[in-house]
Amino acid sequence: MDPRLREVLEAQVKRMLQDPKAVSLVQDFGGQWLQFRALESHTVERKAFQHFTEYTKLSMQWETEKFIDYIIREDRSVLDFVQADYSFLNQRMAEYYGIKGVEGWEFRKVTLPPESKRRGVVTHASVLTVSSYANRTSPVLRGKYILENILNSAPPPPPGDVPSLEDKEIGASKTMREMLESHRAQPVCASCHVRMDPLGFGLENFDAVGQW
Repeated sequence: MDPRLREVLEAQVKRMLQDPKAVSLVQDFGGQWLQFRALESHTVERKAFQHFTEYTKLSMQWETEKFIDYIIREDRSVLDFVQADYSFLNQRMAEYYGIKGVEGWEFRKVTLPPESKRRGVVTHASVLTVSSYANRTSPVLRGKYILENILNSAPPPPPGDVPSLEDKEIGASKTMREMLESHRAQPVCASCHVRMDPLGFGLENFDAVGQW
């Protein structure tokens, strides 16, 4: 491409991204890609997660929206989506993540402390919540989420005759890890679960609503 034409096109793109209307790129494209719009209809077991309020749910979504908006408008590296050492927090989300020194409802860019377990959008509470069930985490859902939305390597749909895990058995007769090991022992399941499960188990210290 002619360098002068490239310069003109880059300037036009920057002007478009600075337009207030560009927020729809964050809410529509970002919300569909990272699925945080699913928070609106996502429910959790209130007895188990009493701290998960409607304000918490909204704050989760706003954090991710502002994070994406910053990367786009500031033309940041796409790698920030997976390794950024910052996020956009208000007091509620800072407390949720155990980060001190953030007060008030307003969101602002916060550099995450070195000991923080949060890096990139995969550890946002919004993503961790929509990739969980109402009452528990799911290494399978989270692993599938990463393959589909981050690595663009979606696994095929599961065979229709494969039974799902029974919630009542988890922690009773077997641990989640043991149950998935049995699942992977079935040849028809192994090819997908051998990719999904390790990714999902890497996030197992985060609970069903994204707290460490």
